[in-house]
Parts: sequence; structure tokens; C-alpha cells
Amino acid sequence: MELRVKRVTRRDFLKGMLATGVAAGSAGLLTACGTSSSTAVSDGEFQEVDTSELEFPLAETATISGMISYPSGTDENISERTIFKRIQEATNVDVEWTAIQSDQWGDRITLAMANLDTLTDFVFTASFGDATLLKYAEQGVIIALEDYIDAYMPNLTAVFEAYPDYKDMCMDENGHIWALPWIEQLGTGKLAIQTVGNMGFINQKWLDFLGLDVPETVEDFEEVVKAFRDNAAALQEEFDIDGDIIPISCIMNDGDQDPCMLINGFGEGYGDGDRGAHIAVTDDLEVIYSGAQEGFRSGIEWLHSLYEEGLIDPECFTHEWSTYVAKGKSGRYGVCFTWDIANVDNLTDWSVLPVLEADVKNFTPQNGSFTGGFERGRCVVTSVAENPALVCAWLDQMYDPFQSPQNNWGTYGEDDDFDIFVLGENADGETMLQHAELGDASPVEVREAEAVGGPLAVLDDYYDVYVTKPDDAAYRLDWIEEYYTPYMNGDYVYPSILMTVDDTEELSNLQADITQLTNTKKSDWVMNGLTDADWDQYLSDLNAYGLEDYLALYQKYLDSYYA
Repeated sequence: MELRVKRVTRRDFLKGMLATGVAAGSAGLLTACGTSSSTAVSDGEFQEVDTSELEFPLAETATISGMISYPSGTDENISERTIFKRIQEATNVDVEWTAIQSDQWGDRITLAMANLDTLTDFVFTASFGDATLLKYAEQGVIIALEDYIDAYMPNLTAVFEAYPDYKDMCMDENGHIWALPWIEQLGTGKLAIQTVGNMGFINQKWLDFLGLDVPETVEDFEEVVKAFRDNAAALQEEFDIDGDIIPISCIMNDGDQDPCMLINGFGEGYGDGDRGAHIAVTDDLEVIYSGAQEGFRSGIEWLHSLYEEGLIDPECFTHEWSTYVAKGKSGRYGVCFTWDIANVDNLTDWSVLPVLEADVKNFTPQNGSFTGGFERGRCVVTSVAENPALVCAWLDQMYDPFQSPQNNWGTYGEDDDFDIFVLGENADGETMLQHAELGDASPVEVREAEAVGGPLAVLDDYYDVYVTKPDDAAYRLDWIEEYYTPYMNGDYVYPSILMTVDDTEELSNLQADITQLTNTKKSDWVMNGLTDADWDQYLSDLNAYGLEDYLALYQKYLDSYYA
């Protein structure tokens, strides 16, 4: 089926916006933020300029506008971030930023994209899913970028030439690229750092005090966490803990804090590693719904038994990140789940919780992880951009091999108490970013204060040439190789594939109901248990919501990918 993304005229665009009640003012008054032209919307055709006009630093200062999210608790004055100040000096391009706090981003970016008065030339941290990305493409809100990439983005072009798969993953069926990607390679295949998100950790201090070993099976695990519960008073006294002992804590259905890695050994061992889509790929290249497998049911029943025994934090269904971390740093957890335990407590007191054996000993990697970290819809250029070539040339600076690591993690020479990097030299005597020691600092908090995110590419080829590998990434890669990779018995994960507009829309609609049902039932069953009648009704509801069509769509593209 041909991808039906159409170019729209300014009149068509405004007509569509007015029809949905979100256009403001008359056509003659609609102007883009940061532009002086009254012609707010381009027709999407490639606007060629002489490359001499894009040689940085520009002879005369130019101004473009962008929209960006920033983490709560960090400085909202984006222009004052060291990274952007240096880029401004290097390019002589001023960016008028519209900054939105990340916890408000979802609602506000939707409104901003529907209002030409507030729409900026580009959206730096769009992070649009496929359905949203293609919707804006079809409406003419964003422009196709493949010609601009070829003409004015040499850094990104070099990435695509070195790793053609990434370019293919960005393209629709007509060869259009609607967004600039975020790429982070830290290992590939079954050694990629993205294969495991919600890693489990167990309190080694408590194990040593009670004379216990790190568990290897679900039975061992159950005995250990019961020991934590039964010796709560002794643990509180020994380690001066203020507050109740919590044998297991997590945030149910919340990405890296979800406890689903515990159930990977039940049934055939598919677990539920994909909390967004709940799919897995068998060794026969068949797409299955992990949330409908008998192993999923058995695993949830086991989690309920732990909950009923008072072993799982009763707040796990309502936790916010800040509360979860605060309880962890107070030393109350026996077992918890997160990307890196240093974000919740400290490195020295914890051990990695290995893959637990139940019916089998297996771990299913996260979908899309074998090619490293990849986000297709990270940054878009909008149709109000008066000079899209300049916007793209400026955005290409983010793909410079020396710049991308800074945007991703942080920078050097800050005025605050901590720098992610110091400047050093590689083996050839060239300047290289060297990661500073994190010490007791939380990696995520320090990076949020300095990094800017957005479109970038950090490739395995860059390490020890442009940048050192982050210490926390290095030890996490070691953990994955030692504790998880040996038990990744399956051959496949679902790759990152851009579907057609129609199929993306259909999949999005199906997924909304199907995943909500599974996530809701998962929480309910962990808390209250389930019966045969509950399970049968759940399977019936999944089918009523279109599970067969849902899997057929995934299967269609998987078959095409491997054809």
C-alpha cells in the first residue's frame, strides 16, 4: 500500500486547522514565532540556497525559533545553557526558544503544533511517535527533510553512510524523512545497553547481614524477600533505617521501574519486556502478544502471591518517581527496579538481580534494542520555517561527533559544582571529552542539569576518539553481558519500522485499547488475584478490541523486513 502523505497548500492547511477549531485570527495575521514574513506556511517544496550562505559562523547574525522541553527542577532559561551558548558563538545563529517543562510537554506541544501563532521553526525535543509524526506530515505541519539532509547536513549524512540501517529506519515508503533521529550506540545486538531497561537490584548489605545468597530461582527469591520482611526490626536497627522495611518496591507499568523482569522465566519465558506494545517475536519469526501468554498469567499470579504476603510495596501502583527515589535513598528497599541503581540509592550496597529460573531461565530483550538506542521522531522542522536550509544546517551541528556526546550527557567548563566532562586527549593527541568521576552524584540528575537532548548520534566508533565511554554505561554493559546476555535465548526482537499512515493510525487505535486493558488488568491482578473466569474474560476482551488485527499489522511489517 502506498503511503498517502500529501503536500498541502497554505489554504488547505488553514482550512483544516479552522475546521478543527484551533486556528486563530485571519490568514493575513498568522505569522511564525521568530520570523518576519506574513507567509506563515510553506508548500513543503525544497528551498535551495547557496551553501556559502550557510558557512558558520555566519557573517551576519541570523535568528531562528525552536521549541524544547526541560526537566523539572532545572533551569528553564535554555539560552543560558553552556552548550547552546557555545553553539551560538560558533554559528552566529540566535535561537528564540520556547521552553516547556517536561511534565507539561505532552499537552502543551499538542496545542502549540495546532496554533500558527506559537509554532516555531523547529521542535528540538518533539519525540513524536509514528502516528503523531505521520499525522503532522499529512497535515503539512512539518516538512520532509531528505533533500535538506543531502544538501546541508554533512554530519548526519556521514552517520547514514556509515550505518545505512538508520536512514532506512527514518524513511517512509516514499523515501521521505519527516524527522531527525536520536541515536545512541552503546553496544549492539544482545550486548546493547538498551536490551535491558528495568534491571533488578537486590540489597547486598541485607543479604550479608542475614547470611543469604543472591537468589537464582523464583523459589530462592521468595525465601530471600520473606527473610527481609521477617527480620525487619533487626535490619532497621543494624542499618539505622527510619521507616518501614520494604522487601520489594517498583512502579507498576512504568518502564524501567516495572517488575516484569521477575516473570520472564514462567511458561515459555517470553515475559513482558515491551510495556508499550506487549509483543515479542518467536524464533519462527512470529509476532505474539506477550500479555496473552500462559507464562504471563503464571507470572502475574506469582506476583500476586508476593503482594498478598506483604512483600511488594503497596504504593507500587501510585508511585511517582520522586517518591520512589526518596524511599530508596532512605535505605528501605530490599529489591527494586530501575535503569541504574545509582539513580535510586548507591552502587556499593547493591547487587544485580540475575535472571530468575521458574519453568525456564530466559530473558527477552527489549524490542528495537539490537540496533542500539534509536528514536525516529526526535526533532521536526515545521512548515512555518522561513529558511529551512538554515534551520537544518544549524541542527546538523548537533550531529558533530564532538557535539553529540555533550548534548546527550552534558558538557565541560560549567560554572556549577560539577562537570560531566573534562577535556583531554585521545591516543592521537587530539582533543577528546573525558567523563569525570560521578562520585555520589546521581547520573540522571547531573545530566539533566547540563544536557539538552534533541537530535544527535553517539556511535560506538566515537568512544576513545571523541569521547570516553560513561562509567555508568561501562559497568551497566558489564552487568548485561554477565547476568543477562547468556540467557537471551531468542534470536529476534521486533525492529524499529515506520509503517504507512493508514496502518500506523490503525495500530495506534488498536494499541490504545489493548495495552490499556493489559496494564489495568496487570495491576488489578497483582493486587487482587485472578480466576479462570477473569482470564477467559480478559482474552475475550482482547479479541474484541482487535488483537488479531493488531498482531497481523505487526506481522505484515516483520515479514517485509526480513523478506
